[in-house]
Amino acid sequence: MELAFSGEVWFWRGPAPWYFVSVPEDACRELAAASDVVSYGWGMVPVAAHIGSTSWKTSLWPKDGGYIVPIKAAVRRAEGVEEGDTVAIRLTVDL
Repeated sequence: MELAFSGEVWFWRGPAPWYFVSVPEDACRELAAASDVVSYGWGMVPVAAHIGSTSWKTSLWPKDGGYIVPIKAAVRRAEGVEEGDTVAIRLTVDL
């Protein structure tokens, strides 16, 4: 399954601060339908993620009935991405 969308980078200032992009609602419905097959616990969905020319492996985190994509510091640096930027993301989920 491949999903492509754009979203704003936001910063979570919790005890372990991290940057994320929220997955749009329509893509979340597709992911939820596949999550029983691919989730490895707590609803986490492993994916290959791509922003620009940078690719990495990560897992989507369930949040508020949807999913969020964690954006690693190395990815942000490589693509010049900062909080508040809108990025195009492509996700590949192996079913």
